Amino acid sequence: MSEVKEKPPVRGGGGTAPPATGGWTRFVTARPRLTLLVALVLTALAVLAGGGVAERMGSGGWEDPAAESTYATEALAREFPGSQPNLILLVDTGKAGVDDPAAAAEARRLTERLAAEPGVEGVGSYWTTGSPALRSEDGTQAVVAARIPGEEKAAGEVLDRIAPEYRGTHGPLEVTLGGGLAVRHEMQEIIQEDLLRAELIALPITLVLLVMVFGSAVAALLPLGVGIVAILGTNAVLRGITEFTDVSVFAQNLTTALGLGLAIDYALFVVRRYREELAAGADPAAAVRTTLRTAGRTVLFSALTVAVSLAAMLVFPQYFLRSFAYAGIAVVLLAATAALTLLPAALVLLGHRVDALDLRRLLRRRRAPGKDAGAGGGWSRAAGLVMRRAPVFAVLTTAGLVLLGLPFLGVKFGTADDRQLPATASSRVVQEELRTGFPGDPGGSLTVLAEGAATPAEYTAYRERIAALDGVVRVDGPVVSGTGTGAHAYYSVLPEGSAVGDDAQRAVGALRAADAPFTTSVTGQAAVLVDSKDAIGERLPWAAAVIVLVTLLLVFLLTGSVLIPLQAVVLNALSLTAMFGAVVWVFQDGHLSGLLGFTATGDIETTLPVLMFCVAFGLSMDYGVFLLSRIKEEYDTTGDHEGAVRFGLARTGGLITAAAVILAVVMVAIGTSRVTNTKMLGLGVALAVLMDAMVVRSLLVPAVMKLTGRLTWWAPGPLRRFHDRFGISESEPPAAPAPAPEGAEEIREPVGSRS
Repeated sequence: MSEVKEKPPVRGGGGTAPPATGGWTRFVTARPRLTLLVALVLTALAVLAGGGVAERMGSGGWEDPAAESTYATEALAREFPGSQPNLILLVDTGKAGVDDPAAAAEARRLTERLAAEPGVEGVGSYWTTGSPALRSEDGTQAVVAARIPGEEKAAGEVLDRIAPEYRGTHGPLEVTLGGGLAVRHEMQEIIQEDLLRAELIALPITLVLLVMVFGSAVAALLPLGVGIVAILGTNAVLRGITEFTDVSVFAQNLTTALGLGLAIDYALFVVRRYREELAAGADPAAAVRTTLRTAGRTVLFSALTVAVSLAAMLVFPQYFLRSFAYAGIAVVLLAATAALTLLPAALVLLGHRVDALDLRRLLRRRRAPGKDAGAGGGWSRAAGLVMRRAPVFAVLTTAGLVLLGLPFLGVKFGTADDRQLPATASSRVVQEELRTGFPGDPGGSLTVLAEGAATPAEYTAYRERIAALDGVVRVDGPVVSGTGTGAHAYYSVLPEGSAVGDDAQRAVGALRAADAPFTTSVTGQAAVLVDSKDAIGERLPWAAAVIVLVTLLLVFLLTGSVLIPLQAVVLNALSLTAMFGAVVWVFQDGHLSGLLGFTATGDIETTLPVLMFCVAFGLSMDYGVFLLSRIKEEYDTTGDHEGAVRFGLARTGGLITAAAVILAVVMVAIGTSRVTNTKMLGLGVALAVLMDAMVVRSLLVPAVMKLTGRLTWWAPGPLRRFHDRFGISESEPPAAPAPAPEGAEEIREPVGSRS
């Protein structure tokens, strides 16, 4: 083991400054007006390119496209359109009843008219089939079922065209539209409306908070400009991606949240360092150059760590998760790019006027220029207190976080359905009527697709075999199409319990294991859930490995330590426990459901924890990089481990807390959505961000670093040399010393302390 040096050499961040910072530093400081003009033109083009992006997005994407259930669903839609309806017309006949001659005649005309619509197939109804499953138990309602084929956007266009013609009153009938397609279409519309409302809520509150943090209305507007550029640019990127693959409409929520949140983070960090340089006597151009060589590297490094966490979602097959990776990577990189080009150009032009319009002077005496809120004393004293009682703070904080996460041990996974929508949504009303007023559970059946030649006796024998399986209540079918090797058939199987309960999931396994004289595949809500869990479980270790390994490497490049990267991974994971515990306690178990306005379904959609982990872990790394970079800078300068921790927290504690509060405001605004999954994402990530900034960074990090002491900075010789060459730090590279005369003894300056 290599010896831990008492006084480490002053090191700047490795061998040389990253080439990226040098090139744009010269360009931005020399041509700030041209930089802003080019950015304005590109932003205008992004507005044009990204227009209408939401209309090209989908509201599904929870299924594995390569799964058995997906194959069976597509094959059934192709061979038996009537077996996979995605459009339901709920027909209410009032007191007359569904068998009233006048009501029945009008319902048949409605069915025939729908069957004649271009783009609609597989139309059937109670009045044309006589099926009791399509008639309500009280006899006042019945169903017309149909399928609109094609990909989601094309099917949605057909629905938009025909919906006004069928929704409403038709003689003695009152018709309401539902079905899977209508649910997804209404969800997409609600998400777009909610996103606009969230932006209208978040922007003015964010501006007020930025004024409070910066003290200057001019400085406060800069992060908003960076965020708007990042959001508009990401919309253009997503519009381009929709030309090649499916993108979830939910990803727009992440675009808004991260676009504003990270832009504010990066702008706070850059402007803070710029003000420090101005206060030290530098002219604006020199202050910007120093800021980009120091804080600019940290911002670039932080953006990379966040992007890596979000990129881990690309390993999953569900386009719902992959969409968040597309949006997240784009918005993070664009926010960093804008913060390191547009913002410095604006700072060069503003100079000392960045402190103009200090609105806080209405409340208290104006601060000296360059002196930001929360610049030191309180945070330094708090860090000192934590480190004096490090074992107590470390144990109690860790125990508290673990305790908050315990409800997640009882998590139950399910699939998203119409109950994501508000109770008043028309498509949800239809699905509720089908669940409560019609025989059986319309969404709870499993469907077994049989392919290949079989005799009537073999079809009957297979039906008897699966009817005898444990957990199977009833088997209907088969419905047969074609003959010989091209024959297809399907069976409808009703399992015990709820649509996606444990009994239904066990029935899926039993059906798939049952012997059959033909090829079989199983679909249905429970089958989709089983396949989705299998896909996520298979790829989750790879996603975790990507996040952990890249995080370890990047934090090592930042700090040169072997221990700090391990601490970063563990502490970041601990910061998420409260979020996961709250998700189960609130959204699965239903606590606070009345206050928050959602319907608890008793489970959590399978992909949501993965998404929330990747987003929240990336944001935790963002704050961690800001703190560690300043601690490392001070430690390289002074060699004082505890003093460096106090200095780092003093310089970034207020900054990180302010950024976390502002990002939480944005996420809470997203959490006001009427769609449950969006509400869960917004409120859950807001909680994780606040816990990370106010508990982990403020209490746990200084306590753990005190306990590990000088060993915190240890690395074996080969890794130290690797970091000396390739590492990144916020410190500026020192000037190379003049070569000593041959044979002269090396003389080192004592390491001084920093004010």
